[in-house]
Amino acid sequence: MKKYSLYLVAILGSVLFLSGCGDQNGKASSNGALASNNAEKVYVAPGEHDEFYAFMSGGYSGNVAVYGLPSGRMFKEIPVFSQFPTNGYGYSEETKPMLETSFGFIPADDSHHPDISQTNGELDGRWLFINGNNTPRIARIDLKTFETAEIIEVPNSAGNHSSSYITENSEYVVAGTRFSVPIPQRDMPIKDYKGNFKGALSFISVEPETGSMDIKFQLIMPGFNYDLSHPGRGKSHGWFFFTTYNTEEANSLLEVNASQNDKDFIAAVNWKKIEEYVENGGGTMVPANYTHNVYSDETHSATSTMKKEVLTVDPTKVPGAIFFMPTPKSPHGVDVNPTGDYIVGNGKLSADLTVFSFDKMIAAIDGKKFDGEAYGLPILKFEDVLAGQVKSGGLGPLHTEFDGQGNAYTTFFISSEVVKWKVGTWEVIDRKPTFYSVGHCMIPGGNSRKPFGKYLVSMNKITKDRYLPTGPELEHSAQLYDISGDKMELIYDFPTHGEPHYAAAIPASILAPKSQKIYKLAENEHPFATKNVSDARIVHDGNEVHVYMAMIRSHFTPDNIEGIKVGDKVYFHITNHEQDFDVPHGFMMIGQKNSGLLIMPGQTKTSVWEPKQEGVWPFYCTDFCSALHQEMQGYVRVSPAKSNIDLSWSLGE
Repeated sequence: MKKYSLYLVAILGSVLFLSGCGDQNGKASSNGALASNNAEKVYVAPGEHDEFYAFMSGGYSGNVAVYGLPSGRMFKEIPVFSQFPTNGYGYSEETKPMLETSFGFIPADDSHHPDISQTNGELDGRWLFINGNNTPRIARIDLKTFETAEIIEVPNSAGNHSSSYITENSEYVVAGTRFSVPIPQRDMPIKDYKGNFKGALSFISVEPETGSMDIKFQLIMPGFNYDLSHPGRGKSHGWFFFTTYNTEEANSLLEVNASQNDKDFIAAVNWKKIEEYVENGGGTMVPANYTHNVYSDETHSATSTMKKEVLTVDPTKVPGAIFFMPTPKSPHGVDVNPTGDYIVGNGKLSADLTVFSFDKMIAAIDGKKFDGEAYGLPILKFEDVLAGQVKSGGLGPLHTEFDGQGNAYTTFFISSEVVKWKVGTWEVIDRKPTFYSVGHCMIPGGNSRKPFGKYLVSMNKITKDRYLPTGPELEHSAQLYDISGDKMELIYDFPTHGEPHYAAAIPASILAPKSQKIYKLAENEHPFATKNVSDARIVHDGNEVHVYMAMIRSHFTPDNIEGIKVGDKVYFHITNHEQDFDVPHGFMMIGQKNSGLLIMPGQTKTSVWEPKQEGVWPFYCTDFCSALHQEMQGYVRVSPAKSNIDLSWSLGE
């Protein structure tokens, strides 16, 4: 009987255990207390604010999305390289110039790697830089307005991927080509790639006060694929590091032919030495067509300028400026720890991580410990620059971030995990799965001298079953890990827009106090602004009609327009007279063949309408602004092309 009772207790204990570990469908569920604790970590109460802003690239959306951490709430999508009908970016006459390139008007791109400006290696929150990968461009976003302020095209480049990383005092934002091409571009057989195609590494200066960008010089490098990059910091400030793959210089079936070499390279570039060379008259100015597009907050308008030349540098003419460090195997990411002592090579076809010592690199350079050269550039001996290897046991290492506590975190794409390891001992401390196939990870400030090591975000490439299904197309999944303890803890999933390749995050306390709330109407210098209602008018110039319009809750001035004819080109120049935070107004016109507008307080925007049919056609405000929002509308009368109806306009008549 006693033995039977023991069996009964054991069976009951097993039943209780199983019932506590699964739901009614037999699936494992989270421990109730643990799930509650995690929910508390990410919960931001109504009316409360997140601790961090996170800026995630949109990939093929061409834009940048802004999220809060830890909540994962999306606050805004910032249009950068793509037209954006939500607010009219790239459609309005004021913003169309932002998307001009040497190839003409390009309405979309592939944005990859945001980076926040720094002072003394710490995030200062002035600007965010982001690269356009397809049509090579670098954009600067003003973090007061969260709007794109400037875009510069990068000539002699293709697949602008090892971009847009900045030096630790924001002296330069750097852009490297992933696809080597003929420089200058010309008609030639693709089979003659080897030795004839080149890669350009562009150093774009950033004016310290305004952020204005200008290409200082381009390094014309051997025809490898320059995949990713990061700046030195601390003791390695003045250097920049670029991963390369396809050192075989293959031009077809790269998944096989660009994976033959046991090691490719990390290129170590002493940009301080090259800068000195350039300032002393070095380099060659060559013809190049590329646009420089700048948006003005004063005129609320952009201008596009075509530049005609760029300074190029042959790296073999600057001895001691560039060295190759052999790196296994087809390295993808290259990352530098907060002190600048170590350079991590993430070889995507290697199970181990390779870590180089900056001190050893300098000693090897001083001691001329070379292992041959590539196109006249010295190759350092692998053993002489190696600090250690992280024997991770993972598969497909891609990217590494740092927490400021001496720990590093590396993503592994194939084995779908994040691995935590100790800098200096190279010991694996922890590993956690991701769901699924993680690309980049991001720690706020993890790409600086001062990381804020509380959270890690993994940006995963495959979503599968993480959310309710939405047909064949799914948003990508991000996952939030608490890294404040010894062990990482997955605490939250949230969907992301587009395909985030990388992200940058900063404490909200740095940005929020500087965030601009309105544009002052009195400071509006737009040439077609209507700053006073009494200035509202219509001007006819040939077949062009310019409507100087004002808007305020809850009417347009004017709201009745007559005398427009079929074939006219009508410019609605609309000024929002509100001076209160978060009171934008919208504008749409029936038959409009572009997007509507969203106009911020104190701002002027222009929409073009070309009526094709006679009739009386309404326009209205698209953004709910007041209890009388529905009444915020107007009419345009369109008469036959040869009619003699005079132009007239009115309000309240």
